[in-house]
Amino acid sequence: MSGSLHLEAPAALPWVDFTREFDAPVSAVYDAHRDPDKVRRWLGPHGYEMEVVRWDFAAGGAYEYLHRSPEGTQFGFRGVFHTVRENDTVVQTFEYAGAPDEVSLDFLAFEALGDGRTRLRGRSVGRTVEGRDAMLGSGMERGMNEGYVRLDALLATDRG
Repeated sequence: MSGSLHLEAPAALPWVDFTREFDAPVSAVYDAHRDPDKVRRWLGPHGYEMEVVRWDFAAGGAYEYLHRSPEGTQFGFRGVFHTVRENDTVVQTFEYAGAPDEVSLDFLAFEALGDGRTRLRGRSVGRTVEGRDAMLGSGMERGMNEGYVRLDALLATDRG
Protein backbone atom coordinates (compact mmCIF):
# COMPACT_ATOMS: atom_id res chain seq x y z
CA MET A 1 0.00 0.00 0.00
CA SER A 2 1.32 3.45 -0.90
CA GLY A 3 2.20 5.72 1.95
CA SER A 4 1.26 9.21 2.88
CA LEU A 5 3.56 12.16 2.46
CA HIS A 6 5.76 12.90 5.46
CA LEU A 7 7.01 16.51 5.41
CA GLU A 8 9.43 17.99 7.93
CA ALA A 9 10.52 21.64 8.13
CA PRO A 10 13.06 22.06 10.95
CA ALA A 11 12.73 25.32 12.89
CA ALA A 12 15.31 27.98 11.99
CA LEU A 13 16.73 25.94 9.07
CA PRO A 14 16.01 26.81 5.41
CA TRP A 15 15.00 23.37 4.16
CA VAL A 16 12.14 20.92 3.88
CA ASP A 17 12.61 17.14 3.97
CA PHE A 18 10.00 14.71 2.68
CA THR A 19 9.45 11.01 2.20
CA ARG A 20 6.75 9.15 0.30
CA GLU A 21 6.39 5.45 -0.50
CA PHE A 22 4.92 3.96 -3.66
CA ASP A 23 3.64 0.51 -4.63
CA ALA A 24 5.84 0.42 -7.71
CA PRO A 25 9.47 -0.43 -8.48
CA VAL A 26 12.15 2.27 -8.52
CA SER A 27 12.35 2.16 -12.32
CA ALA A 28 8.66 3.07 -12.65
CA VAL A 29 8.77 5.89 -10.08
CA TYR A 30 11.95 7.25 -11.66
CA ASP A 31 10.42 7.04 -15.16
CA ALA A 32 7.38 9.01 -13.94
CA HIS A 33 9.82 11.82 -13.03
CA ARG A 34 11.86 11.48 -16.25
CA ASP A 35 9.11 11.31 -18.90
CA PRO A 36 7.58 14.78 -19.48
CA ASP A 37 4.21 13.31 -20.55
CA LYS A 38 3.97 11.36 -17.31
CA VAL A 39 5.15 14.36 -15.26
CA ARG A 40 2.40 16.45 -16.86
CA ARG A 41 -0.18 13.89 -15.77
CA TRP A 42 0.68 13.86 -12.06
CA LEU A 43 2.67 16.89 -10.89
CA GLY A 44 0.84 19.61 -8.97
CA PRO A 45 -2.49 20.27 -7.28
CA HIS A 46 -5.72 18.52 -8.23
CA GLY A 47 -7.70 20.33 -10.92
CA TYR A 48 -4.71 22.24 -12.31
CA GLU A 49 -3.59 21.76 -15.89
CA MET A 50 0.10 21.48 -16.58
CA GLU A 51 1.96 22.54 -19.69
CA VAL A 52 5.52 21.32 -20.07
CA VAL A 53 7.43 24.03 -21.93
CA ARG A 54 10.82 22.32 -21.67
CA TRP A 55 11.96 19.08 -20.01
CA ASP A 56 15.56 18.10 -20.69
CA PHE A 57 15.98 15.47 -17.96
CA ALA A 58 19.76 15.12 -18.05
CA ALA A 59 22.72 16.57 -16.15
CA GLY A 60 22.94 20.21 -17.27
CA GLY A 61 19.45 20.12 -18.81
CA ALA A 62 16.79 22.69 -18.02
CA TYR A 63 13.08 22.50 -17.40
CA GLU A 64 10.16 24.88 -17.43
CA TYR A 65 6.47 24.27 -16.88
CA LEU A 66 3.24 26.11 -16.19
CA HIS A 67 0.35 25.19 -13.93
CA ARG A 68 -3.09 26.68 -14.63
CA SER A 69 -5.68 26.78 -11.88
CA PRO A 70 -9.32 25.94 -12.65
CA GLU A 71 -9.93 29.73 -12.62
CA GLY A 72 -7.23 30.27 -15.25
CA THR A 73 -4.48 31.69 -13.05
CA GLN A 74 -1.07 30.69 -14.34
CA PHE A 75 1.96 29.75 -12.24
CA GLY A 76 5.39 29.28 -13.83
CA PHE A 77 8.29 27.16 -12.60
CA ARG A 78 11.78 26.51 -13.95
CA GLY A 79 15.14 25.07 -13.04
CA VAL A 80 18.21 23.13 -14.07
CA PHE A 81 18.97 19.44 -13.57
CA HIS A 82 22.48 19.21 -12.07
CA THR A 83 22.78 15.48 -11.40
CA VAL A 84 20.65 12.76 -12.95
CA ARG A 85 21.55 9.16 -12.10
CA GLU A 86 19.08 6.66 -13.49
CA ASN A 87 16.90 4.99 -10.87
CA ASP A 88 18.96 6.61 -8.09
CA THR A 89 19.37 10.39 -7.67
CA VAL A 90 18.23 13.72 -9.08
CA VAL A 91 19.66 17.08 -7.99
CA GLN A 92 18.03 20.18 -9.45
CA THR A 93 17.31 23.82 -8.85
CA PHE A 94 13.71 25.00 -8.52
CA GLU A 95 12.33 28.51 -8.99
CA TYR A 96 8.76 29.77 -8.85
CA ALA A 97 8.31 32.71 -11.24
CA GLY A 98 6.20 34.51 -8.62
CA ALA A 99 9.15 34.58 -6.22
CA PRO A 100 12.24 35.40 -8.27
CA ASP A 101 15.55 35.16 -6.43
CA GLU A 102 14.18 32.42 -4.14
CA VAL A 103 15.78 29.46 -5.90
CA SER A 104 16.01 26.19 -4.00
CA LEU A 105 18.35 23.27 -4.49
CA ASP A 106 16.35 20.04 -4.50
CA PHE A 107 17.62 16.50 -3.92
CA LEU A 108 15.62 13.35 -4.76
CA ALA A 109 16.67 9.81 -3.87
CA PHE A 110 14.85 6.73 -5.18
CA GLU A 111 15.18 3.77 -2.76
CA ALA A 112 14.09 0.19 -3.44
CA LEU A 113 12.22 -1.27 -0.46
CA GLY A 114 11.80 -4.77 -1.88
CA ASP A 115 8.57 -6.39 -3.07
CA GLY A 116 8.37 -3.88 -5.94
CA ARG A 117 8.03 -0.88 -3.60
CA THR A 118 9.90 2.44 -3.61
CA ARG A 119 10.63 5.17 -1.10
CA LEU A 120 11.18 8.64 -2.51
CA ARG A 121 13.24 10.91 -0.24
CA GLY A 122 13.70 14.58 -0.91
CA ARG A 123 15.23 17.71 0.51
CA SER A 124 14.58 21.22 -0.75
CA VAL A 125 17.12 23.76 0.52
CA GLY A 126 16.22 27.42 0.21
CA ARG A 127 18.24 30.59 0.59
CA THR A 128 16.45 31.75 3.75
CA VAL A 129 14.09 30.40 6.39
CA GLU A 130 11.61 33.12 5.35
CA GLY A 131 11.71 31.88 1.75
CA ARG A 132 11.23 28.30 2.91
CA ASP A 133 8.28 29.36 5.08
CA ALA A 134 6.71 31.26 2.16
CA MET A 135 7.02 28.12 0.02
CA LEU A 136 5.28 26.08 2.73
CA GLY A 137 2.60 28.76 3.11
CA SER A 138 1.87 28.72 -0.62
CA GLY A 139 0.13 25.33 -0.46
CA MET A 140 3.19 23.24 -1.28
CA GLU A 141 2.18 20.35 0.99
CA ARG A 142 -1.34 20.15 -0.46
CA GLY A 143 0.03 20.24 -4.01
CA MET A 144 2.56 17.53 -3.24
CA ASN A 145 -0.05 15.32 -1.57
CA GLU A 146 -2.52 15.67 -4.44
CA GLY A 147 0.19 15.12 -7.05
CA TYR A 148 1.45 11.98 -5.37
CA VAL A 149 -2.08 10.56 -5.20
CA ARG A 150 -2.26 11.05 -8.99
CA LEU A 151 1.20 9.48 -9.32
CA ASP A 152 -0.10 6.42 -7.42
CA ALA A 153 -2.94 6.14 -9.96
CA LEU A 154 -0.56 6.59 -12.92
CA LEU A 155 1.79 3.90 -11.57
CA ALA A 156 -1.14 1.51 -11.03
CA THR A 157 -2.39 2.12 -14.59
CA ASP A 158 1.08 1.52 -16.05
CA ARG A 159 1.27 -1.81 -14.14
CA GLY A 160 -2.24 -2.67 -15.18
